[in-house]
Amino acid sequence: MPIKRRNFLIFLGAAAGTTAIGSLIKNNQKFSMPFQSANTAGTLSNVSFKPLQSPMSLLTDIKSTTATEFEVVDDLIVPEGFSYQVIGAWGDKIGDSRFGYNNDYLSFVETAPNEGFLTINFEYISAIPWLQSYSKVLGKELPKAAVEKELQKTKGVNAFALPEKNPLKAQIKTICKEALIDQGMGVISIRKNADGKWERTFSNVDRRITGISGLEDDRYLACTGPAKAVFQKKTGKGYMDKLGDRMIGTFGNCAGGTTPWGTVLSAEENIQVQVPDPVYADGTSFPPDRVTFTIDEEEVSGQGNVFGLAGNKYGWIVEVDPANPKDFGTKHTWLGRYRHEAVGVRVEAGKPLAFYSGCDRRSGHIYKFVSRDPVSNPKDKANSRLLSDGMLYAAKFNEDGTGRWIALKPDTPVNPEDPSTIVGSMINLPKRPDGGFTPVRTKSAIDQYKQKFKTLGDLYEGNAIEKQGAILIDAHYAANACGATCTARPEDTEIAPDGSLYISFTSGSPDSRDGGPDKRVFKGPNGEAPYEYGFVMHVVEDNNDPAAMTFQWKMMAMGGEPTAGGAGFSNPDNLLIDPDGHVWIVTDMSSDKLNKAVPKRIGKNGVPTSQSNLRGLFGNNSLWFVPTSGENAGNAYLFAMAPIEAELTGPFLSRDRQTLFLAVQHPGESNGIRQNLKSETRKYAMKTTDGDEFTQTRQVPIGSNFPDKKANAAPRPCVVVVTKSDRQNITSA
Repeated sequence: MPIKRRNFLIFLGAAAGTTAIGSLIKNNQKFSMPFQSANTAGTLSNVSFKPLQSPMSLLTDIKSTTATEFEVVDDLIVPEGFSYQVIGAWGDKIGDSRFGYNNDYLSFVETAPNEGFLTINFEYISAIPWLQSYSKVLGKELPKAAVEKELQKTKGVNAFALPEKNPLKAQIKTICKEALIDQGMGVISIRKNADGKWERTFSNVDRRITGISGLEDDRYLACTGPAKAVFQKKTGKGYMDKLGDRMIGTFGNCAGGTTPWGTVLSAEENIQVQVPDPVYADGTSFPPDRVTFTIDEEEVSGQGNVFGLAGNKYGWIVEVDPANPKDFGTKHTWLGRYRHEAVGVRVEAGKPLAFYSGCDRRSGHIYKFVSRDPVSNPKDKANSRLLSDGMLYAAKFNEDGTGRWIALKPDTPVNPEDPSTIVGSMINLPKRPDGGFTPVRTKSAIDQYKQKFKTLGDLYEGNAIEKQGAILIDAHYAANACGATCTARPEDTEIAPDGSLYISFTSGSPDSRDGGPDKRVFKGPNGEAPYEYGFVMHVVEDNNDPAAMTFQWKMMAMGGEPTAGGAGFSNPDNLLIDPDGHVWIVTDMSSDKLNKAVPKRIGKNGVPTSQSNLRGLFGNNSLWFVPTSGENAGNAYLFAMAPIEAELTGPFLSRDRQTLFLAVQHPGESNGIRQNLKSETRKYAMKTTDGDEFTQTRQVPIGSNFPDKKANAAPRPCVVVVTKSDRQNITSA
């Protein structure tokens, strides 16, 4: 059941079908679709690049293809007539520090044409290539062998409790410092020279904000909002770091957003692998020993343990002004604490700010922050103060395509969803009086919970502002308690030119610890749940009001094989909406699934191969272009393919449309350094777009040498710029 172009147009909000759209273009009439700006609608007649050949048969193939042989390449592959240039890679100098690891969100704030500040998120370290490559890239050694020897008899160690003079503690500190230095944010100054090449200018604003900023250099991060009152408490039910409202560092920095006033927002995501995620009813942290330090060939976790980092200070949105060399970040707690993936910024003069973000966990929610006061001038840097007061809401998606926003405040009723409506039949609720959370699996248990706790205020402790702060600190579990919809790992939240919201959900599969999505909302093309391959949702606020409390939504299961109703990719992640209103989508398949052999679709026991394992069919992660107007509207075209075991992230288009900034994250994540250009042959049970099965043979490199591309070179995450050889607009028709 191939994806229907008409269905996609309906999803976008267009009333006309293909024929009507074609006639509008021929008559030079303009029409409005959600991704479009008013002055460019209806101008696209052809895709501006020659799409790449995918290992999978696509509906957009110019000729019907059945690729029985396919060579996977350890390189960033871009279309004919395009090229890329590396402008920064792990280990390069930034200020008094270095370019970090696993670059993610990118933001280019221009100070002049083709000149400005590029802000980069550094999300996490991939243990296998990081440990293999550390000495090669940085020219120094880690005390890994000595620490592993000491930890032979234990899985993890509470390094925080070790005496300060203990040699093991010093060695663990060294490893964790280096790992956390490679996370956080970075700002570099760049410009395009007369030859059309981008170059760094190494200005005095170049700097790093790392996972340990403030630990030894007094570069603490600041914070605003109600959770500040929790941090300032002298005593509490849990662990206090004695730093008050000062914050040490930022890590887990995934996607983000850019404000019209020139600041950059960075989303702290998977903090739970470094510090404790659960909190007590007063918002204070569980002690550091709940996440101990662990190291082996495939893992370096609990990096915050040895420093006694308080878990409740991570999982926020961080705002940084790249132009201010003394700004090391502010965490705005009204935006909530959870596994932030991105932030969609809606700013309109005379209206409150509306910031949208998703919690990237299985069962995570969609949130909206609305400022108390309205915006006066969207470009005024004083707008940052609007983030210090307002309200955080969580989304409730009704099955009929309507929805509402639920305020996360003390008087909101406790009203969790029936676990039977959730894939996996489980929901986590705040655990009282112990703190943390408890899994609930039956409707009767939900009813008992509601009898015991009437409002969110019954679940949290403190005075009025402290109680509000505790709710924001525990936002995910508070949202579960008040009935917000469990979703399918929300990734990006992007605002279209008309003010509507687009959300990518990367996976509809459940997790035994976190739960799963609402199966009434997150269904595959044929109504199946769970559905692994991912979705894109379109949300329109009622009356197009950023402060509206109700909205309309539409969904399309875009991920999946074309023969089964998908567009030909799996697990959509970051979105980019270009000036013409067209959408660019990068994918985030798990590294261990990339090019995983699929010799048969049915196992020996007659059980079909799972959707998760079928992801090997899709090849490498990739970047896709989906026009939203013109004769190609609704089709997905393959623009770029990532290197081996890598992910493309942070697509950001320059103002003149001639440069696409792109991050290449975690090359070689599963197998590390590619040794002696090693490859292996694998078999895949592919299908044509008509559903006929055929066998494909692939040559798959084992590990990566990107971006140096020399035998045995260390793989390094990096940032590239993609341009057209003729210096024309990337997005021109």
